Amino acid sequence: MNSHYVLQWLPSYIVPFVSLSYPTPPPANPDSFHHSAYYKTGVLDGCFIITCIAVMAILRDVVRIFVLEPFARWKLTRTWERSNSNHIQQNGQKNGLVNGNGHAGHANGDHKPKSVMSARDARKIHRSVLRFAEQGWSAIYYTLQWLFGFYVHRNLPTQALNPTELWSNYPHIPLAGPLKFYYLTQTAFYLHQILILNAEARRKDHVQMMTHHVLTIFLMVMSYFCNFTRIGCLIMVLMDWNDIFLPIAKMFRYIGLYTLCDITFTWFLISWFVARHVLFVIVIKSAWFDGPRLISVGWVPELGHYYSERTYDTFVYLLVALQIIQIVWFWMICRIAWRVISGQGASDDRSDDESEEEKKSQ
Repeated sequence: MNSHYVLQWLPSYIVPFVSLSYPTPPPANPDSFHHSAYYKTGVLDGCFIITCIAVMAILRDVVRIFVLEPFARWKLTRTWERSNSNHIQQNGQKNGLVNGNGHAGHANGDHKPKSVMSARDARKIHRSVLRFAEQGWSAIYYTLQWLFGFYVHRNLPTQALNPTELWSNYPHIPLAGPLKFYYLTQTAFYLHQILILNAEARRKDHVQMMTHHVLTIFLMVMSYFCNFTRIGCLIMVLMDWNDIFLPIAKMFRYIGLYTLCDITFTWFLISWFVARHVLFVIVIKSAWFDGPRLISVGWVPELGHYYSERTYDTFVYLLVALQIIQIVWFWMICRIAWRVISGQGASDDRSDDESEEEKKSQ
């Protein structure tokens, strides 16, 4: 327990929920985080994950309801009012109902005609507001977490283009506080995402997303308790980088900024290919060949060594399965890119079908 690092008045059973568990003396010659507290791993880490899930759920609702939704509703309503005003003015000019100031008016006066938003337009705006807020939370989370993950990665002796340090001197224990915190919060986020995925409107790629999240969580838990945290940290940093730009592109689309949507989506496409089909493949190749070559000690749990042919092959095969899912997604993304190039604009094949929703609501 780490009661030394928290308020002493907290009951002992609360401590694992509000702070990192299993503090331990730092290694004699750490190769990273020289001034950080160090920790072991254990089942009590699940308590901290539960707290993180609860905090994320609260933050998501607060940001979505009080910040993102009001902004999107204001923006879309303002755009609708301007569009409707221009439409009324054009109709008034066609019918000769223009006053001396050049404004359209009623035949019996100079008051501008007013129109009421149709139920169909109101439903469309409401849906876009909800979608904007959902994507806004993703954009905020991935940005903040990528920045923290990049900080962790920069303090580790690992490189994406030369990942041999992922395996040298295995096992890399105990864990520095920032690395442990990063791992636990990331695990909490993906567990939270599974809950959200089943609570929101079902997308076309629901099965792929569920499979991706389950694989990701399994890989994170496995790498955490088998002490392969350095490869896990590198992969999460690579994944989170391009996950910043897709929700931002969707946000632009939902509030009608289609040019910015296309530009952001193009950058997302480039970053996706580099991070997930170049750098991630390099990591998989290193796991396949460098790991067995550089890890000298086998299965000795009491020393933190969890390397065996069966467990390691499972770990590598799951990474390959993750890459296969991403190849399928990349094919969908390329279809969207073709729409951008051909002038049709970006629309997400991975999102739910808007036309079907509109038909159901009519």
